[in-house]
Amino acid sequence: MTSSHPSDQHSHKYNYLPKIGIYLLMAILGASLTLVTMRLFPTKLIPQDVYQSPEITASAKQSPAPKVTTVTSTSPNFVVAAIARVGAAVVRIDTERTVRPNFYPWFDDPFLRPFFGREMVPGTPRFRLFGEGSGFIIESNGLILTNAHVVSGVDKVKVTLKDGRSFQGEVRGIDKTFDLAVIKIKGENLPVAPLGDSDNLQVGDWAIAVGNPFGLDNTVTLGIISTLKRSSSQVGIADKRIDFIQTDAAINPGNSGGPLLNQQGEVIGINTAIRAQAEGIGFAIPINKAKEIKDVLARGEKVSHPYIGISMASLTPEFAKQLNRLPNQPFTVPEIKGVLVMRVLPNTPAESADLKPGDVITQVNSQKITNAEQLQDIVAKSRVGKPLKLTFQRQGKVKTISVTPGDLSGFNQ
Repeated sequence: MTSSHPSDQHSHKYNYLPKIGIYLLMAILGASLTLVTMRLFPTKLIPQDVYQSPEITASAKQSPAPKVTTVTSTSPNFVVAAIARVGAAVVRIDTERTVRPNFYPWFDDPFLRPFFGREMVPGTPRFRLFGEGSGFIIESNGLILTNAHVVSGVDKVKVTLKDGRSFQGEVRGIDKTFDLAVIKIKGENLPVAPLGDSDNLQVGDWAIAVGNPFGLDNTVTLGIISTLKRSSSQVGIADKRIDFIQTDAAINPGNSGGPLLNQQGEVIGINTAIRAQAEGIGFAIPINKAKEIKDVLARGEKVSHPYIGISMASLTPEFAKQLNRLPNQPFTVPEIKGVLVMRVLPNTPAESADLKPGDVITQVNSQKITNAEQLQDIVAKSRVGKPLKLTFQRQGKVKTISVTPGDLSGFNQ
């Protein structure tokens, strides 16, 4: 039997003293750190822009704490609201056309064709090509706006609404110069996309593109207006006459003809082009341009596009000096502001009026002209067959001629 010695019990009693001291020291250090923290970081430990529950927000109103911004999680953002307003009016357009490849090009020879004819070529197959694009309803009775290149030359048009309904479409009118077309489907009380005002746009405004890229229906992308009045020549579409809206909202094949929206959900443009080998650059036709001709196209009528037939460039004194320093320059350019005629196209009103390369146009109908965009705009707003009075400089002399605009659709470049 083992018994404990009194001295052993006394030593055990003192073994707890170091531990108690450590605990007291930790408590004192913890309290000190808390006081230091409260002095260094007083009260404002929670960001003021985080979501607050209704209970927290209510208690905050009763206290003298700073006012916080309350974010309601159930409120839609502007993109959601815009799509809710327009989405049902955006349609998918599926097209079909029959093509007959010309495996025997010599049968197109004008001399041989009367003897054989195209249909006499044996075994020439025919193929059906399918395409797709987008569009949007502008009238509840079934009028739809889209791009001309979506429906040009097609045999069949099928229009599918977001709710799944499908209609056969009738192409009412096409204008290739503005790349616009109007389709009609048989329907009543259809959803309609509200049209905005593209003249009020500013660089940096929000832009929402809606369409069916690559067959992926009801796709929405967001960006901004990158620039305005981007000419078709700068975009690389020489046969068009459009000042595009440029946006970084993603526009892909299949988006063509779909709407470009502002943050209010109004159509400000018609998505139409992407630039090859470029990322984040898309283009849309301003909706105000479509407003000008949609009724004409809906009636099946042709839109006239006045032209005079010149290639031109904006001239400044600095640009003129550079041109005059070039070797073998065929003419001397006056060092002024105006529009330099670079080329006169054959069989055009400009050639008939004896306008020549090197002429610098300074006035149209007594209105001063300082750049090519001004001249283009004046000619575009003129009337086919109504003369324009051009004042220009040629080799130091001021001259005036009358040019009668023709119709661009009848000009074969």
